[in-house]
Amino acid sequence: MKFSHEWIEKNPWLLIVLVTAVVSVGGLVEIVPLFFQKSTTEPIAGLKPYSPLRLTGRDIYVREGCYNCHSQMIRPFRAETERYGHYSVAGEYVYDRPFQWGSKRTGPDLARVGGRYSDEWHKTHLNNPRDVVPESNMPNYPWLAKTKLVPGDIVPKLQALKRLGDPYTEAEIVAAPAELADKTEEDALIAYLQGLGTLIKTRN
Repeated sequence: MKFSHEWIEKNPWLLIVLVTAVVSVGGLVEIVPLFFQKSTTEPIAGLKPYSPLRLTGRDIYVREGCYNCHSQMIRPFRAETERYGHYSVAGEYVYDRPFQWGSKRTGPDLARVGGRYSDEWHKTHLNNPRDVVPESNMPNYPWLAKTKLVPGDIVPKLQALKRLGDPYTEAEIVAAPAELADKTEEDALIAYLQGLGTLIKTRN
C-alpha cells in the first residue's frame, strides 16, 4: 500500500506514533540546548539558595495556590517593565523547583515584590486584602498567623535539595530548625515574598 498522507490519516495508531515522534523531537531541539547555556543554568550574582524560613514560605505559597493568580515572570515588554520592573531572567530561579513562571495574572505579578511593602502591610494584606487594596478579590488567609511551623520538617527538605545540587552545607541543615522556632506560616510566607526580585531592581 502506498505510504501517503491520506493513508497515515486513516490509521489512527500510526498517526499517534508519528505525531508523538515529531512533537518529541521538536521539543528536545528547543529544550536540550538550554541545559548547556550558562544564562539559564548559572545563578545571577549574589543569588543563594533559599533560607529555611523562605523555603518554608515558598512551600506555603505553592500549597495555598498563590501561583494560580500571581505570575512571577515579567516579560521583556515595555508595558510590563514600566509597571513591575526589570524583566525576569532564568538565573534568578536556578534554585526554584518548580519555578513559578507563567502568564496567568488575576492579581499583579510578584517577581519584584520584595521590599516594596513592609511586613506589616503584608500581614494586613494576608488577613484581609480589602484593608489595603479595596478592589482586591483575593481570599483572606487569617489562619496563617495562627499556625506554627514544625521546625523538624525542614531538615529532610534541605537534604533532598542538597542531593539535587543546591549548595547547602551540613552545618546549615543542622541549624535550620532553629530558624523556624516560634515562627508562624505567615512569617514564612512574608519572608519568601520579601525576598522576591531583590537582586534585580533596575527599572527600565
